[in-house]
Amino acid sequence: MIAILTDFGQSEYLGIMKGVIFRHAPRAVVCDLYNEVDAQSVREGAWVLYTAYRHFPEGTVFLCVVDPGVGSDRQALAVRTQRYYFVGPDNGLMYPAMADDGIVEAVDLPVPPEASKTFHGRDVFAPAAAKLEAGAALAVLGRPTEVKVPLTFHLQGREGEIVRVDRFGNIITNLPHTGQDQYRVTVESYRRVLPFARTYAEAPRGQLFVIEGSSGTLEISLKNGSAWSVMDVPVGGRIVLE
Repeated sequence: MIAILTDFGQSEYLGIMKGVIFRHAPRAVVCDLYNEVDAQSVREGAWVLYTAYRHFPEGTVFLCVVDPGVGSDRQALAVRTQRYYFVGPDNGLMYPAMADDGIVEAVDLPVPPEASKTFHGRDVFAPAAAKLEAGAALAVLGRPTEVKVPLTFHLQGREGEIVRVDRFGNIITNLPHTGQDQYRVTVESYRRVLPFARTYAEAPRGQLFVIEGSSGTLEISLKNGSAWSVMDVPVGGRIVLE
C-alpha cells in the first residue's frame, strides 16, 4: 500500500502523482492519508503522520509531500524503518514518525536533470514510492545517507505546542491528560480555566472545554462549534495546560 500525505488538497497535483504511481506500479493500492495539510505547514503534516502511521499495515509506503523547499539542495529521501517506508523531503515532515518507528536505512534520491523545480512529488517522490511498493530494494533507489533535518514538538512540563487545528476547529495540543477535571489554559494573551469533559455529549453547550482526543493528547473544543473561531491561535504556538 502507498499512503499519501500532502498539502495539495483535491488539486490536479494529487491526481498527477497517482497517475505516475500507476504508470510505475499498475497494481498498486493507493490510499489518501490526508491531503488537506495547510499549505507549506511542515509541522502540521508531521503531527498528522506521526499520529497516523502506526494504524497502517506493516510495509506501507508513506508518500509525503509538504515541501516548501522544493528545488533547493534539501535531500530527497527514501527511508526504511522497522515496519514501514517513508518517501519525501528531508525537512522534518517525516522525522517524528520515522524516529518513533526506528530508522533502519535511508537513501538520497537522485533528482533527474529534467525534473521540475516545483514538483518533485511527481518527478522524484511518486516514482520512488511506486518502485518500493512494487518490490524494489531501497538501496537501488539512491545513495546511502543520513536524515539531516530533525523535527521535534515542544514539550516541557505542562508547556506544549499547538500541533494542529482540525476541520472541526478543535485546537489540538501535544500535552497529555493528567486526570484533572479542569485546566488552566495560557496561550498568547488568552488565560482561562476550562472544564474537562470525557465526551462531547457531556460537554457544556456554548462553552469552550478540554477533552482528550483520539491521539491521546488534550484538545480545546467548543460543543457544536469551532474553538479556533473563538481563540484564533497559531499552529506551532506554545500553550500551557495545568
